Amino acid sequence: MKVLLAMPDGLQHRMFDRDQLARLAALADVDVDVERTAPDLSALDDAELAAVDVLLTGWGSPLVDAAALGRMPRLRAIVHTAGTIRFVVSEAVWEHGDIVVTSATEANAVPVAEFALAQILLAGKRTLAQAARHREVRDRRREPPVSERVGNFRSVVGLVGASRIGRLVAEHLRRFDLEVLISDPIVSTEGIAALGGRKVELEELFARSDVVSLHAPDVPSTQGMVTARLLASMPEGATFLNTARPALVDRDALRAELLSGRISAVLDVDDDLPPDDPLWDVPTVLITPHIAGSQGNELGRMGESALEEVRRLAAREPPRFPVDPRRLSVSA
Repeated sequence: MKVLLAMPDGLQHRMFDRDQLARLAALADVDVDVERTAPDLSALDDAELAAVDVLLTGWGSPLVDAAALGRMPRLRAIVHTAGTIRFVVSEAVWEHGDIVVTSATEANAVPVAEFALAQILLAGKRTLAQAARHREVRDRRREPPVSERVGNFRSVVGLVGASRIGRLVAEHLRRFDLEVLISDPIVSTEGIAALGGRKVELEELFARSDVVSLHAPDVPSTQGMVTARLLASMPEGATFLNTARPALVDRDALRAELLSGRISAVLDVDDDLPPDDPLWDVPTVLITPHIAGSQGNELGRMGESALEEVRRLAAREPPRFPVDPRRLSVSA
């Protein structure tokens, strides 16, 4: 089985450690030391492409379009080492019908859920607000008593979206004495109850939750779903956590709420926030540089997921995490 590493320069050494690369080389005919840095597959040799059975892709890999498919008659699978495949797999791949596409989305969901859990528990303690006040007063004896809503005993956590990540977060939250509300238009009441939560509409979730954590995909139907009205309904002192995408939120409305100091926020996905945005200086707003997803040694988990898919392909076994094109309109 011929496998081609169609990924940017050196990415395979970040996604796979030495042992994993050795296992990959033992599974298939692949050159683990050669990178394919061309912006598209048209720059590669015809004979080499004609022999390819499996493309191993990642962040920044070239788009597999109709022209590329025409030069890879043996191609039977695209194994993606990252999450979304939207920028790698074209409509021509789905129209082909016989090419299996897998992704490491499930593996990448693990650290995001871990990050969300940590931030939810810290938010329950009103960590940002209390730390800001403590820094200002610098004398615990002079600080006012905390509100009875502070803490993680019987507090209310709202999860917007029962996505892969949302489900993992819900499973983590089972260990704590929290009430979990979940809003998802697709998952049934019974399905949400099985996750340990209660299905509610967005209006109730925002109005009742001490912490709201966003886990919906960025698709046309979800863009702007977190409206000014929903944000204004959040209880004073509540925390909004976004590890999804900024397009899901009315950013002007969120900025106004945060600048007022009425609520706090943890924002991990606002990559295009201007350097002069006033949110940078709000002590009750934590802005992190997209660190919730896989980083450093966590990339090895995604590499392991992709390696297992290659093993299954070599053994003619069904893939573990195939991408269903029918669900692309409701998934990231």
